[in-house]
Amino acid sequence: MTRSVRRTRRTRRNTRALRAVGAGAAALLALSACGSSDSGSSAQSGPSGSGKLSGEVTVFAAASLKESFTALGERFEKEHPGTKVTFSFGGSDALAAGITGGAPADVFASASPKTMAVVTEAGDASGTPETFVRNQLEIATLPGNPDRISSLKDLTGPGLKVVLCDEAVPCGAAARKALDASELKLTPVSYEEDVKSALNKVVLQEADAAVVYRTDVRAAGEKVEGVEFPESADAINDYPITLLKESKNTDTAKAFIALVRSAEGQRVLTEAGFLKP
Repeated sequence: MTRSVRRTRRTRRNTRALRAVGAGAAALLALSACGSSDSGSSAQSGPSGSGKLSGEVTVFAAASLKESFTALGERFEKEHPGTKVTFSFGGSDALAAGITGGAPADVFASASPKTMAVVTEAGDASGTPETFVRNQLEIATLPGNPDRISSLKDLTGPGLKVVLCDEAVPCGAAARKALDASELKLTPVSYEEDVKSALNKVVLQEADAAVVYRTDVRAAGEKVEGVEFPESADAINDYPITLLKESKNTDTAKAFIALVRSAEGQRVLTEAGFLKP
């Protein structure tokens, strides 16, 4: 690995950590400024005994869940008038750092048990996280696959500009696992902070290929072409979800988690390319 690539990775990690802490601090200040007079907007339920869900739920979710969770959030709000689901999508490592740094959130959906463990070990999870889907890697190429990439080994070819997720992010850790299992050495042109950023490099034709999740390839439609590779079967990521200990709207948060794990939630997720747990 070149010195410039190592510097790039260190800089990205530091930037992500600062961003997560900054976001958490800003959110906490805003929450404090609201005071007790705004407590009704985050009520766990409606009038006593009514059982009606209300208020806002903040969900921190892995970037690869953006399309699916956005659809489920819209469905949830329609089914429960008076609720609002607000999402923060990003690299699971940065989201976990934000949660442990004090950023207000009700639900955390991570792209790997390892990043979820950061939150549980800090005592910020309520209960035991549960796996709700799994995801598998795929190679995203330029439309039409002009470089005729057909395997993971092809990515090591000379002159090919390949992008990977940072290894601190679940998609990057999975890619590293697949490369190590194949005994392949690959030096990317950049390490990206999350899977959407890696995919976007190909969409913008700033890279020839990227190792991302197959769900992201599917979401990109005709902007990229997907190439499956057998080594991805040995690097499948489990996605756990949990209620957070500091949730201000636990009833509504639990109801959103229940939707994600329901038959309807699973249908939306599997249609997006996720694997059942």
